[in-house]
Amino acid sequence: MRRTPVRCAVVGTGLIAHSHARAIAAQGGRAGLVAAVEVDERRLAGFVRDWPVRHAGASLAEVLATGEVDLVIVCTPPSSHVPLAVEALAAGVHVLVEKPPAVSLADFDVLARAAAASAADAFVVFQHRFGSAARQLRRLARDGVLGRPLVARCETTWYRDDAYFAVPWRGSWAAEGGGPTMGHGVHQMDLMLSVLGPWAEVTAMAGRQSRPTRTEDVSCAVVRFENGALATVTNSVVSPREATALRFDWEHATVEVEHLYGYGDDDWRLTPVAGHESLSERWRTGLDGERSGHAAQLRPVLDALGAGTAPPVPLADARLTLELAAAVYASAFTGRRVRRGDIGPGDPFYDRMDGTGAPWLHEEVPA
Repeated sequence: MRRTPVRCAVVGTGLIAHSHARAIAAQGGRAGLVAAVEVDERRLAGFVRDWPVRHAGASLAEVLATGEVDLVIVCTPPSSHVPLAVEALAAGVHVLVEKPPAVSLADFDVLARAAAASAADAFVVFQHRFGSAARQLRRLARDGVLGRPLVARCETTWYRDDAYFAVPWRGSWAAEGGGPTMGHGVHQMDLMLSVLGPWAEVTAMAGRQSRPTRTEDVSCAVVRFENGALATVTNSVVSPREATALRFDWEHATVEVEHLYGYGDDDWRLTPVAGHESLSERWRTGLDGERSGHAAQLRPVLDALGAGTAPPVPLADARLTLELAAAVYASAFTGRRVRRGDIGPGDPFYDRMDGTGAPWLHEEVPA
């Protein structure tokens, strides 16, 4: 597809759809927002006041039937992601799916089969891969100048009060797929995987500490990677001082970042080992100032669509991240170590993220 501008439709017009609209507007005319789909008439009316479009309504099918959409961006609650994406793919239209792309591995594989049968591509919103510093870190890791990866830390310690969970689909395994492991920390888990590569095994614990939810509100895991690196991963929505932090320790340097909902170059720091001070200058010269965010991901998406190549983040990458989330739950709820590839058809954690059931399944939801 070489059409310019790329004609985009957003499905679901909540808060995250506005972020995508801003990302589209930031592309210098390479993309345009032409349609919005929303079942809530009041929300749709508010969205199109801010972002006028040619087509607006409650039906994706009607928008697709116009033949005037090149890219559908799915921004609805998680349980509807796959059906909407499959509908776009069946119409031969590219689809960009918000996180989490599916509420289970079984659900995700429905999407993967639909993508394999379509002439269009499906890919996933993991925008924190695309900031300048993350791109530079992957280059240095790929070039081998940092040495072997040894230790990592991935923390998403956020705060969501009880009122946050009053939205009907939040805190539900069926509708949301899980708690902070799926809905909050998955972004940083994905960034960690994009740097360190495939994970090998997980040991985890999870708890419902205080929030009125059926899902966890905290999870903690230890992850071993195929390259031998070990990482700790914490996901929380009960942490009053909110922070998002990643730290990577290689043989020759530590690289770390702390931010909240998006980072810039200044949020990162490289600390070299004695004798490898030149890494500091190499780090700085590879930075171009681009912040992480939806605009940063959309730019290479448009590049790929224009060139006819596979856009980032492909489904294979997204599945690796989703499988890690499933393994955290499986380990936490069964007490066993989970290896990559263990969770397949026939395993209860393949069909639902809560699998055999959370330990608090029959307890009252906290008041």
